[in-house]
Amino acid sequence: MGALYLVATPIGNLEDISQRALRVLGEARLIACEDTRQTRKLLARYAIATHLVSYHEHNKLARLEAILAELEQGDVALVSDAGTPGLNDPGYELVRAALQRGYQVSPIPGACAPIAALVVSGLPTDAFLYLGYLPRKSSERRQRLEEVASLAHTLVLLEAPHRLLATLEDLLAVLGNRQTAIARELTKAHEEIFRGELLEAQAHFLAQPPRGEFTLVIAGDTAAPEAWNREQVEQRASELLAGGAPPATVASQVASQSGWPRREVYRLVSRLKPPGGGKD
Repeated sequence: MGALYLVATPIGNLEDISQRALRVLGEARLIACEDTRQTRKLLARYAIATHLVSYHEHNKLARLEAILAELEQGDVALVSDAGTPGLNDPGYELVRAALQRGYQVSPIPGACAPIAALVVSGLPTDAFLYLGYLPRKSSERRQRLEEVASLAHTLVLLEAPHRLLATLEDLLAVLGNRQTAIARELTKAHEEIFRGELLEAQAHFLAQPPRGEFTLVIAGDTAAPEAWNREQVEQRASELLAGGAPPATVASQVASQSGWPRREVYRLVSRLKPPGGGKD
């Protein structure tokens, strides 16, 4: 029985890969990757001849059983086109299925665009919320942003070049003119990191049409309360539940006081809720 290795690959510069990652890729029975053409470039650079199979958004469920069958025979490495697999890339379903079948799943850490952009942003890194790609429709984007607008967390998100200006407009409309760092083409020859206010970023990318892939880091709500830790949230929720408050009310009150998203608080409250407790 083999192990499933989640191998982070470079996000631009091919030198950004660890010796352990190269060893695992070379020793694996199979490498499951988004685009075999993209992964072959990396393997050719390091003279790795491991067999490849495509595993992407459109075939991830159809390929699941075949990859699990390979795991029965030996190690399998999962990679994305760039960065850490499973983070905005296919992998979640395979990881869950492997764990359910009893296989070992191990990360081989490395490049990750959201973390790379966050640590060079100059914005707080102690509490952040990763949003991935926002919805494509402006109305849905704004709704998603409204859900996190009051949080003190630094916000991190990805965006395609053709949607960057529209997203900046929605960020300004919902969040206001906050500090931001916008990273483009991280680790590549034309790497650029813009730092300033959202209005300044909008003007900058209007003058210089966006090209490449973008990672946006946006300051949290400075007027928001400092986010509580899990113990504080559980303690306050338990107090309100003990006083007879319905779970939905508890979730709303604790979310506004703690800086946690209401959905997360409600899930926690549901677990704390005593049998036969209050109704919503």
